[in-house]
Amino acid sequence: MQQFSDIIRQCSDFLWNNILLFVLCGSGIFFTFRLGFVQIRRFGEGMRRLFSGFSLKGRKAGTDGMSPFQALTTAIAAQVGTGNITGCATALASGGPGAIFWMWVSAFFGMATIYAEAVLAQVFRTEGEDGEMTGGPLYYIRAAFGGRVKWLGKALAAFFSVAIICALGFMGNMVQSNSIGSAFSTAFGIPPLAVGAVAAAVAAVIFVGGVSRIAAVTEKLVPVMAVFYILGCGVVLFLNRAQLPAAFSQIFVLAFQPQAIAGGVAGVTVREAMRYGVARGLFSNEAGMGSTPHAHALARVQKPQHQGAIAMVGVFLDTFVILTLTALVILTSGALETGADGTALAQEAFSRAFGSFGNVFIAICMLFFAFSTIIGWYFFGQVNVKALLGKKAVPVYSVLVVLFVLAGSGLKVDLVWNLSDFFNGLMVLPNLAALLALSGVVAKIAKEKDDDTDPML
Repeated sequence: MQQFSDIIRQCSDFLWNNILLFVLCGSGIFFTFRLGFVQIRRFGEGMRRLFSGFSLKGRKAGTDGMSPFQALTTAIAAQVGTGNITGCATALASGGPGAIFWMWVSAFFGMATIYAEAVLAQVFRTEGEDGEMTGGPLYYIRAAFGGRVKWLGKALAAFFSVAIICALGFMGNMVQSNSIGSAFSTAFGIPPLAVGAVAAAVAAVIFVGGVSRIAAVTEKLVPVMAVFYILGCGVVLFLNRAQLPAAFSQIFVLAFQPQAIAGGVAGVTVREAMRYGVARGLFSNEAGMGSTPHAHALARVQKPQHQGAIAMVGVFLDTFVILTLTALVILTSGALETGADGTALAQEAFSRAFGSFGNVFIAICMLFFAFSTIIGWYFFGQVNVKALLGKKAVPVYSVLVVLFVLAGSGLKVDLVWNLSDFFNGLMVLPNLAALLALSGVVAKIAKEKDDDTDPML
């Protein structure tokens, strides 16, 4: 079994480091120029549309979809996960401070990719047999390859659906629940399986409520968790404010000269800084991976480009805000010099400012981040289960996800982690193929003259 796990890990590493790293960044660069730097031109519009549709009371999601704010928070629920803490720490430990610069670069171009994903999700969304609105890469992959290659479109769509159900719905949610269990075990001494049982039970209640309950939970949970984490980071950075100039200097200088100044990670090259930064950034904000379009497809907007603009805000918040704050906390604390990695590095950084409360703070954030991701990833998988197997298969899928959440909290199996990364990579390929094939559709829509008559404003 260990040998099989090692083979999967090697395949996953090859896929991410030698193929996806380049095609994801390349697609982002392609869409940036094809759409006339849409991430700059329409970013302000995305912010306006997002917050103009915000309401403390919320808007009930129904068969016709969600509000744009609910769609974004559901997408962010999936984007902002343990990778914003653990993934960022791993990038710093392996690629040095310069990795953060390359995270920013990949996120900038990724904003154009996710704009294309959201636009196409809106264009090709459809009404299911049960009368509910649905959409996602499954539908625009089929549309991208029609005519004589219709068989190819169906095959790629089915391949994508199976990959995302395995990567996110099952194995990915095991990873998230394990992070919750480990963090609470370290901070409070609570058995991980007990934490997993509670998380699984709460998740089951949310799953039973369908899209309406998922949207209602994420639109409240996501802002709370974001504010809580941002405030905590803000306190640490205020305490470490004297080290902020040096932290920014390391990020920019070590991106091109890894050993130029003190504080760099020994042996790191420019290639490694770039590889870890880009890979962790893309893995965190999910631009181009085909996950978040499932949420953006359900947004009730007048024009597809409106949700495209809002989708870009998700990448910005994930990488330029949450990931950057994590990086600055670690760099200003001096914890990177300890040689710690992953969650342990983040805990060390916050503990230096908060003392014993540092572990508690990370545990609470892990709970927020990981649980919100479980909700988002469950929903993305559910859309594909319903499309492939019909509505009757959804209850079975829901039960399986709950069991995987429970099992994952107390059982860390390397094979599961490696398979999750591998299937995450596989689902990118058909998604990017469809995005590029339909790039003309996105470009045409992006050039359409806009107006302010959107009823959601």
